[in-house]
Amino acid sequence: MTAKIAYDDVEVGAELPPQTFSMTRASLVRYAGASGDFNPIHWNEKFATEVGLPDVIAHGMFTMAEAIRVVTDWAGDPGAVVEYGVRFTKPVVVPNDDKGALIEVAGKVAAKLDDHTVRVDLTAVCEGQKVLGMSRAVVRLA
Repeated sequence: MTAKIAYDDVEVGAELPPQTFSMTRASLVRYAGASGDFNPIHWNEKFATEVGLPDVIAHGMFTMAEAIRVVTDWAGDPGAVVEYGVRFTKPVVVPNDDKGALIEVAGKVAAKLDDHTVRVDLTAVCEGQKVLGMSRAVVRLA
């Protein structure tokens, strides 16, 4: 597969379609099984609060993975992402209910680079708080 977006058609400042992702306790358990990260802060409320957290928190890498979906959906090819990095700024607290935590992710083309690549800056927010900082991806376009 290759990106469906043409480099020549993209302008700096272009906004990617924003998305909202739900993280529930069930999705945390599924992620723990897939990743092998069974740290109890991600599934055991009693343990999480005993170590000073407000409640169970989402895996940072799961939050990161959900956020990059804005870019991969826009580009049309997950393989188009050639670089991706974030700083974790706030934990995503996941309540024990059917709604879970909602993460709102927006992206913007911040720079056109060499070799048909662009830098996309992402903003990920949960309950009005930025949960990822310096979230940036380099994407190779068609």
